[in-house]
Amino acid sequence: MYIIEKKKDTIRIPPHRLSEDLDEVTKDIARETLEGLIDGKNKLIIMAFNIERTGDGKVVHGDGGIFQKITFDALIFELEEHEVVLGYVCEVLKFGAFIRFGPLDGLLHISQIMNDKIDINIGNQRLRGKESDKELGLNDKIRTRIVTVSINRRSPRESKIGLTMRQQGLGKFEWLEDEKEET
Repeated sequence: MYIIEKKKDTIRIPPHRLSEDLDEVTKDIARETLEGLIDGKNKLIIMAFNIERTGDGKVVHGDGGIFQKITFDALIFELEEHEVVLGYVCEVLKFGAFIRFGPLDGLLHISQIMNDKIDINIGNQRLRGKESDKELGLNDKIRTRIVTVSINRRSPRESKIGLTMRQQGLGKFEWLEDEKEET
């Protein structure tokens, strides 16, 4: 889910940037340091904007840089367990498929795709149900649900997010349309 929040933080302006316009430097450094970070409980900061300095910065003895308090608006992608997300298959492996939704990828384990034995074709990036003949491949659009979230705060792209499609109303969009026509 995407949300916008008002936030406060402190950034460090290095000594070599002090001769530049402090408002512009503050904006540059805030974007560089804050965007892409996990903040709070499973909240990924996508973008920082409306960045403003609050008060005078502080110089710490022996550092030389200025520590500046700021306020800003943050566009945040918040992950919630049990949330239904729309995404697409971005990689197929022998143990399942990676699904890209928003700015992150989640693992759709082979056991969570369908109630069928699955043939894996890594070369063609396809997963196929042996009895149902349903196929899932690269760039297929799907509806899935988040079942587990383990965020890597230092490197959000390496977070572990578990997904499932083994419920009513979840799956590849084509499968869902076929089910809808049958009923």
